[in-house]
Amino acid sequence: MPQADKAQHFNTLHVKGKPVVLYNIWDAGSAKALAEAGAPAVATGSWSVAAAQGYPDGEALPRDVLTDIARRIAGAVDVPVTIDFEGGYAVDPADVAANFAALLDTGIVGVNFEDGVVGGDGLHPIAAQADRISALRRAADAKGVPAFLNARTDLFLREKDKTRHADLIPEALERAKAYAAAGASGFFVPGLTDVQGISEICAASPLPVNVMKMGDAPDIPALSALGVGRVSFGPAPYIRAMADLADRFRTETGTQPH
Repeated sequence: MPQADKAQHFNTLHVKGKPVVLYNIWDAGSAKALAEAGAPAVATGSWSVAAAQGYPDGEALPRDVLTDIARRIAGAVDVPVTIDFEGGYAVDPADVAANFAALLDTGIVGVNFEDGVVGGDGLHPIAAQADRISALRRAADAKGVPAFLNARTDLFLREKDKTRHADLIPEALERAKAYAAAGASGFFVPGLTDVQGISEICAASPLPVNVMKMGDAPDIPALSALGVGRVSFGPAPYIRAMADLADRFRTETGTQPH
């Protein structure tokens, strides 16, 4: 399937109340395993991809390494591939767009793009992040690819006190509307696990809402009922796979943990 058609298909998988479920992968091998298991698409998580290469999260993985991994994943599977692009490895919209254009050349059809300041505190101002998203959309249009831009807000992820998440809903919705106007395709709210909060975001967001299945987040049927359009799992699959690998090593070799 041509890249543009694959991207359009991936867009159609995001349906409010009938979410596409993405069990995040980290390399070509894990992508192929899930595609063969029936996954309709595959998505990386930045933490997992970095950890699999021995790096911490937060754009410590070199951009050229990420690009090579994206190319290997896209070449290994026929299903749509979306990449966690973190903050785009730049701040300036033009630089972000150039980095994204190179990533699109690998054959991927979408990215997560976050508004948290990578390596710093706080979030990019709404207008500045909207300009960055607009730059991504123009880069995709120039390639003729209707890429799925999953605009992530770090409002909830960075606020560890969940009792304060309800107070963040108004700003989250302000960001959702601004990001939609800038050309985003979806709105990602990692860290938000409260049923009422998810319901409010889904009801008012102009974009399909992506919830990360983490901690005390509702199960997939419940998220569907709340109107979620995409469910992802973040680093959990990688963490579990590595724990299982270590357990099997100890069991099958008789090695005792240090």
